[in-house]
Amino acid sequence: MLRKVLDSKYFQIPYKIIKFIIFLILILYLAFILIQRISGNQSIFGYRIFSVATGSMIPEYNVNDVLAIKEINTDELKVGDDITYLGNKLDVNGRIVTHRIIEIKEENGEKIYITKGINNIAEDPSIKGNQIYGKVVGKIPVITEINHIIKNQYGFFFLIFVPLVAVIFLEIADTITEMKRDKKDKEAEENGEKEEII
Repeated sequence: MLRKVLDSKYFQIPYKIIKFIIFLILILYLAFILIQRISGNQSIFGYRIFSVATGSMIPEYNVNDVLAIKEINTDELKVGDDITYLGNKLDVNGRIVTHRIIEIKEENGEKIYITKGINNIAEDPSIKGNQIYGKVVGKIPVITEINHIIKNQYGFFFLIFVPLVAVIFLEIADTITEMKRDKKDKEAEENGEKEEII
């Protein structure tokens, strides 16, 4: 009975689609994590990938959005650009921050950038060009959606964990029924040979 269900085209087509989607999601997400870990968030072909950790840039960027950051000559930056930088003062010391430039000024012949989260009241401590990783060029749509699903416990449970467990269970069931069928075929062949000998 189970073999008939597993072999049915009404089961096989949606099953293969679900299996493909699950493994595609896992491969893309693992690729994203590996790129971040292996590179240590270093630039790859002039780009970096960062995940948004706070709501300081809502509604422009939401928590868990994955952003592509392009290295750029800091002289090309202007007020209104969203940038990612490494903080070195006060509450942003040692933190990677993505905020909007609200002012650019010069001090002792060097450009100083003032940034602020669009959802924040206070501006950030001033930064220099050597702290800037690059300019935000946009969200990475597919990875962002996967990140939102995986970081949400209900989304992860119902859209990743449950289907993955179902796929594993069905693969095991398929293997077991295949082994049983092979055993029956082998026994039938052996019985056939015995009958011929008699």
